[in-house]
Amino acid sequence: MYTLRLNKVSLGYGRRTVLRDITLEARPGELLGIIGPNGSGKSTLIRGITRLISLGAGEIFVDGLNVASLGRSNLARLVAVVPQNAALPELFTAFEIVLMGRTPHLGRFSYESEKDLAIVRQAMAATQTTAFAERRVGELSSGEKQRLLIARALAQEPKIVLLDEPTAYLDINYQIETLRLVHQLCREQNLVVLAALHDLNLAAQFCDRLAMLKDGKIYCQGTPQVVINRQAIKDVYGADVCVYPHPVNDLPTTLVVFDKNNGKPGQK
Repeated sequence: MYTLRLNKVSLGYGRRTVLRDITLEARPGELLGIIGPNGSGKSTLIRGITRLISLGAGEIFVDGLNVASLGRSNLARLVAVVPQNAALPELFTAFEIVLMGRTPHLGRFSYESEKDLAIVRQAMAATQTTAFAERRVGELSSGEKQRLLIARALAQEPKIVLLDEPTAYLDINYQIETLRLVHQLCREQNLVVLAALHDLNLAAQFCDRLAMLKDGKIYCQGTPQVVINRQAIKDVYGADVCVYPHPVNDLPTTLVVFDKNNGKPGQK
């Protein structure tokens, strides 16, 4: 069974260290959410796993293999990324975008085979993007483009999928639709899924476990019930909020309180 494991990892840019001593593990069929304030290192973590930036210290393992020992193509066959707000060529069709996911499996001068095309069609069927396969990217909505990026990732046939703020710039309907799709694919295809998220309520509803970042380190990790509480949010985000069990499923729900009479956060 494929797993993703980070052991005492440090990451940064040049001499500036953003993350230090990060140790965590994600398992097949599990959606692991990475949460924390802006600038806490959520995107940096994803870049480090995919070797877009170099490790400062520690090790990253995919199914027991150190990613430092894997070539780019081999790593891309195991790990796929759904980037934040990716710029897609507007004149390409949706099918052509998803077909790009087969690149790690092709030789330098080889063309896509019938098998590759079948895998693309399967990825589009799984993400409900088949209906607009022949439409130009420039004609698609933000939510449709996001599903397309997920389809492209699935076309890589990865064991691990990393999502960087997959609900950014989406309205609430597409936010729910996107994370419901990710959760479903995680279960059905037994994928390891790690998602950097900024919305605490969405993270609590859809993630099996969470890791909360603060000042470049993991402040706490565990189930949403363990991680999301009033004191943790105060310590990490500096925000005074209320956290209550959701009336339907008892998962933690973060509520903002504001006293309109004196312009200060309400106290309770």
